Amino acid sequence: MKDLYSEIANRIIEQLEAGIIPWRKPWTGTSAGAISHATGCPYSLINQFLLARPGEYLTFNQIQQEGGRIRKGSKANIVVFWKKYLREKKDENGAPVLDADGKPKLEALPVLRYFQVFHIDDTEGITPKFSAENPAPAPDPDAAAEAALMDYLKRENIQLEQMLSDEAYYSPAGDYIHLPIIEQFDRAAEYYSTAFHEATHSTGHPARLNRFEVNSAASAFGSESYSKEELVAEIGAASILHILGIETPNSFKNSAAYIQSWLRALKNDKRLIISAAARAEKAVNLILNIQPAAADTEA
Repeated sequence: MKDLYSEIANRIIEQLEAGIIPWRKPWTGTSAGAISHATGCPYSLINQFLLARPGEYLTFNQIQQEGGRIRKGSKANIVVFWKKYLREKKDENGAPVLDADGKPKLEALPVLRYFQVFHIDDTEGITPKFSAENPAPAPDPDAAAEAALMDYLKRENIQLEQMLSDEAYYSPAGDYIHLPIIEQFDRAAEYYSTAFHEATHSTGHPARLNRFEVNSAASAFGSESYSKEELVAEIGAASILHILGIETPNSFKNSAAYIQSWLRALKNDKRLIISAAARAEKAVNLILNIQPAAADTEA
């Protein structure tokens, strides 16, 4: 049976070793990156990392159904998704947990599964459905970033503290974000990268997505929990920058120092990247107040 966790981690490790930070990859061509040819829905963040090119993807069956064929030499890509299986719930001693009628209670066990897709450029006889020949003019990205940040802070009642400072952080105990003033950054993109990094941390508060305890010491610098939470914040901030259209070469380069630490972390924990990407995606949706319509479903 395919070890999906190891395969996915190894693919991300290969990119990092080549100097590519996949969560900072500019998915040019469409703001959604890789999308389903059948529905136009974007794939999840982890699948955006795995699918090298933006654009439409199809399964083998979909290609056949539309009368197309796969170009000679083309290779399939994997798309992962969670499938839930029901099983009897057990107590700490391994005995079945019963309901009021004495029947065993059931619980959903999520299991990682995959299917294979081909990029539309690797097919013949298939017409793209969602190509944008005349895209609408993009709004000012800095204004959009400021509006998105302020909307999230107001909606979640999070205080923003800005002053001349050498520190940027989120305080779980005080539920506030501290940032240097924007004039201290060389580019606005670097300021918003920092702001959304801390905003992503703030989504972990128990009153929101509940990733950590307010007074927990488990998130201390250098700890395993700290590394996991930092990866969530890195992926979340980078994804928001991309969605808002404010990536710059400088904002990509700022993450280069993380490569070695992430390589060590991913080699030690093959499940880390899947967990972090899933958590980051939930954080992004909360910050930007969007309802996801992902294409990650079994074909």
